[in-house]
Amino acid sequence: MKKNYDVIVIGGGTAGVIAAIQAGRAGVSTLLIEKNGILGGTIVVGSINLVSSFHAYQKKVIAGIGWELCAAAMKVEGKEIDDNRNKHLHKSISAYAVNPALYAAIADEMVVNAGVDILFHAMPAIVKKNGDNWNLTICTKNGLQEVNTKVLIDCTGDANVVQLAGYEVIRNKELMAGTLVVKTCGYDAKTLDYTALQAAFDSEVAAGTMKLSDPGWLNGSIKYFLNSYGGNRIHVTNIDAATSEGKTVAELEGRRVMMRLYRFCRKQPGLENFNISYCATECGIRETVTIKAKKYITVHDYLTGRLFDDAVCYSFYPIDLHNDHSLEYQMIGEGIYPTIPLGAMLPTGSEGIIVAGRCVSGDQRANSAFRVESSCMAMGQAAGAVAALAVKQNKSITSIPMKDIHALLQLYGAIVPGSKD
Repeated sequence: MKKNYDVIVIGGGTAGVIAAIQAGRAGVSTLLIEKNGILGGTIVVGSINLVSSFHAYQKKVIAGIGWELCAAAMKVEGKEIDDNRNKHLHKSISAYAVNPALYAAIADEMVVNAGVDILFHAMPAIVKKNGDNWNLTICTKNGLQEVNTKVLIDCTGDANVVQLAGYEVIRNKELMAGTLVVKTCGYDAKTLDYTALQAAFDSEVAAGTMKLSDPGWLNGSIKYFLNSYGGNRIHVTNIDAATSEGKTVAELEGRRVMMRLYRFCRKQPGLENFNISYCATECGIRETVTIKAKKYITVHDYLTGRLFDDAVCYSFYPIDLHNDHSLEYQMIGEGIYPTIPLGAMLPTGSEGIIVAGRCVSGDQRANSAFRVESSCMAMGQAAGAVAALAVKQNKSITSIPMKDIHALLQLYGAIVPGSKD
């Protein structure tokens, strides 16, 4: 690791990997810092590896480096890649199943090949403005280390860098539930008596030994959890994972939910051999904070496909608001293509910081849609492009012409709002 970089990306997850690759390919010195020992974030450590959505109905609205990485992970596994074939949940969106291990390894290759330095097992501790540059103190395994940069890209998902730098964030009063991905085995889901199982589950909920939210977001349906052999199902409620303390609570509670379900199922007829074959490394977090930014995305903006004058990418996914034991799910109409403005990625009063990922500025319902993985990839590529141009043109982020941003993004395969792709 050097002492000085043009761009530092904090967070090697869904958005951060793409931001770092874009900045590196654009020819600026880049450092990627990741708290874990593996890249990929939610896709890898959270096992949410059905990446959505590159498409709006049959129209591809997100491509670029994120698509390149997913396609490479599928190709090496021998999977056919078809723009119009991999659909799930509803015909409006596409989802591509990637192998998390392969995805992480190919992400390593793409980041390194872009000339980016990687630092695993490290987190930011202090963020200070130093003239036109930023001084970042990093907590590493062998103590605190300092590094300087011209542009910071916050891809932590929780606006950690933004908060360390002293800028405002917004917390909703009620946060969306999280999910610990678990996979189950040892039974035949087709042979179970779900009426009896539901009665037994409801009895334990009434007794206080189970929670209605435990098997997921269908109002306590145990069939929903068992019929799919687990997966992205259970709800972890009453958590605020914005801090290390809060994230600790989420991790502990996620495994408590898993064990409640395990103990319940093992007692039921047909589930005597029920077992947990896999548990994700981290509890998946849907919401912590959003930044207070120069622009704000409302649900009306999102559902009507507002084309912002500084739009840097598209986003597409239904409103997907996870309450404790239910779900608000609202489709987007065909022909509507929501956009993400650069202003929503720039903290109010800041210069030299760009945010990409789920904590971009917007109301809770809009955020429930644009927080998903393909959209975060698109935001990450936009952040990397803007950061690189700010360095190369020696300009403030807000002074870079949109045509230059769009041109650089298109050079690396991205679809930019208003284009004919």
